[in-house]
Parts: sequence; structure tokens; C-alpha cells
Amino acid sequence: MKVVILAGGLGTRLSELTKTIPKPMVKINGKPIIVRIMEHYAKYGFKEFYIAAGYKKNVIKKFFKNKFHNWKINIIDTGQKTMTGGRLKRLKKYLKKETFMMTYGDGLSNINISKLIKFHKKNKNLVTLSAVRPPARFGAIKIKGNLVNYFKEKSKLDEGWINGGFFVMEPKFLDFIKNDKTFLEREPLEKVAKKKQLSAYKHSNFWQCMDTLRDKENIEKALKKDI
Repeated sequence: MKVVILAGGLGTRLSELTKTIPKPMVKINGKPIIVRIMEHYAKYGFKEFYIAAGYKKNVIKKFFKNKFHNWKINIIDTGQKTMTGGRLKRLKKYLKKETFMMTYGDGLSNINISKLIKFHKKNKNLVTLSAVRPPARFGAIKIKGNLVNYFKEKSKLDEGWINGGFFVMEPKFLDFIKNDKTFLEREPLEKVAKKKQLSAYKHSNFWQCMDTLRDKENIEKALKKDI
């Protein structure tokens, strides 16, 4: 099964590190986060990657040249201003008519890929996303009148489920993506959800996206603990 990694965005929220490199190339404990993502898939036997590049694509191409010979790595220029859905749509000819996986190039998890695929096949829907609970940034309080009647310091159990990436998709889903300006997370996923064709695989263990320097530090700490 092929693995698509979206790696073409500008990474503006992490501009301290992305002026000269794309966000997926930011190093986590000495290794680009995109490599750590790929290593996780490879651990489950998936080694054919399609990297949807855009911003600073040559940095990615240069890095992967003559490296990782036991992986099949395809770096596709999907445009600098293309949105997430558009990037995926541009890969249609490479994905053909096979079930494939997709994730973002800036998020790490210890999700069990084998169980995710098994769940997708069992439910027989067009798309399966990984539902995760975001690491809480703030303490939670509940107020009644002028009194706080509930206080909890940074418990992620108080947070709702969100889209954590790590998708499994059927090729027909690409028909829901209109063009380069389409955000994957808007019309396409909203439409398949309304059609009851979007499954959620709940993952309660480690997951962290890298939007800020603080996020980067949290991932590095987690990896040192051998999550």
C-alpha cells in the first residue's frame, strides 16, 4: 500500500525554523520529522512513499537523493500555493485505483498502522481518519455563577477528539476534491461524513503535531521517553 505525505506548506507558524527549509525537514532530536514519520510506516512494512512537495521542494529532493535505498521514495512537485486537498488530487495518476494511506508531514504518533488498516477494511468506508485527543495546552474550569465549581490542570481527557491525520483512503475519495484551491479538511471530508463514509479510528496514545517551537520540544521529550 502506498503512503502519501503532504509536505508542501509554508509552515508560517514555525517561521523561526522554516525560512530556509520546509517544515517536514525540521529536525526532531537530530532527524527530520518526515523521516521519523516514514520510519513509523516502514516499521509496519510500508516503504513506498509519495511526498507531495511544494515550498522549498529542492531541500527535500536534495536530502533524499541517494538515501534510504530500501524505500521507494517519489517526490512530486504539487505547487507552492496548492491547498491540502489539491496536493492529494495531483497525485491521482500515481495512486491509480488502489487503497492508499495519507498523513501530514508535521505530526508524529505511535499509532498501530496494522490495526488502522484492519479497521478501515472492516468498516468498508471511503475514508478512515485517526481520531486523537490533542495534548491540552491549558487547564479546564467550569463556572457556575461567579464560582469555579470544577478545576483540572491540563487534562487531555477534557479535550474533544480531533483529526490526527494517519488516513486510509479509497481512490474514489479523490473525486470529492475539486481543484488546487480545495482544503482536504473542508468540503471533501465534510461531504463524505454526510454520506456516512468517514470512519474514525480512535487512538488514545501518543500523538503530537508540530505547529510551534513548544510542540517541537514536546515531541523531542516524548521520543526520549521512548513512546
